[in-house]
Amino acid sequence: MVWLRAIRFRFLAASALSVTCGLSLTVWNNFQEFSIVNAILVYAGIFCLHCSVDLLNDYFDFKRGIDLKTLRTRFSGGTGVLPEGLLTPKAVYRASIIFLILGLGIGGYFVYTKGFVIGIILTFAALSILLYSTKLVNLGLGEVFVGTKGMLIVIGTYFVQTSAITLEATLLGIIAGLLSSLVLYINSIPDIKADKEGGRKTLAILLESKSDRLNYGFLIILFLVIYSVALVFFGGILHNFIPVLLCFILIPQTLSIVMDYQKFIYRFNRDNLEEFVKIMNKTVLFSRTFALILIIGILIATFFKM
Repeated sequence: MVWLRAIRFRFLAASALSVTCGLSLTVWNNFQEFSIVNAILVYAGIFCLHCSVDLLNDYFDFKRGIDLKTLRTRFSGGTGVLPEGLLTPKAVYRASIIFLILGLGIGGYFVYTKGFVIGIILTFAALSILLYSTKLVNLGLGEVFVGTKGMLIVIGTYFVQTSAITLEATLLGIIAGLLSSLVLYINSIPDIKADKEGGRKTLAILLESKSDRLNYGFLIILFLVIYSVALVFFGGILHNFIPVLLCFILIPQTLSIVMDYQKFIYRFNRDNLEEFVKIMNKTVLFSRTFALILIIGILIATFFKM
C-alpha cells in the first residue's frame, strides 16, 4: 500500500484515459488496425513513465524541503511517504529509475517496430521526466510539460496502432493535454507558499505575482478552450454532434468550479484549505468525466459511421 501511495496510483487514471482516447480513435478510424498486444504494451509503458516522474518529483521535493512545508491533501502537497519516513529517499529514487528504464524499454520496442516518430516522442518523455522536478517547474513550465505529455500520449498511442499522425488525433491529444494541465494548475495553488520557499516558480506563482485576476482568467480560458476544441473535434472532424451534447452536460460542473474559485480568491481566507480541497475534487472529477465522455463520444461516432 505504501508503494501504491508513492506512485500516486489514483492519478494513473489520467494517463490511462489518455491512452484509451487514442485507442478509441483507432477503432473509429479502422478497427482492423487495432492490436491488443500493442495496446497492452502502451498501457504498461505509459504507466511506468508516469510512475517514474511522480517518484522523482517526490524525491526532489523532499530533498529541497518543499514537502516538509506543504499542507498535504488528497490532491496536493506530495504523497507524504518521505516526510513520514515510510520509504527512504534512496528507495524512491531507485524505483523511479527502474520505472524509467522499463518505460523506455517498451518505448524502444516501438521505436524498432514503428520508426523514428516514436523515437522523438520517447526522447521528449525521457528528457521531461529527468528535468521536470529540477528545471521545468522552476520556470513555470510544469503545466506545459503535463499538457504536452497528455497530447503525445494520445498521438503516440494512435500512431502505434495506425502508423499515422492525423488532425483528429492531434485535436484529441490537445483536449487530453489541457485536461491534465487544468488539474495540475488547480492542485498547485495550495502549494504556492511552500513552492516559493523551495525556489519553484510554478505557473500559479507566476500568475499570482501579477494579479489574482490572471489566475482566475487563466482558469476560465482553459475551460473555454477545452470546450471549443471538443466542439471542433466532434462536430467538424467526426461529424457527430451527439457527443457535443454529452460534453455540455458538464457545463453546470464547470460553472460550479469557476464560481467556487472566484469565491475562494475574493471572499474566503486563503488558508481555508478545506474549501479549496472541494474545488480540487470537483476539478479532478470534471477532468476524468470529460475524458470518459470523449471516449464514449468517439465510440458513438464509430457506431454511426458503420
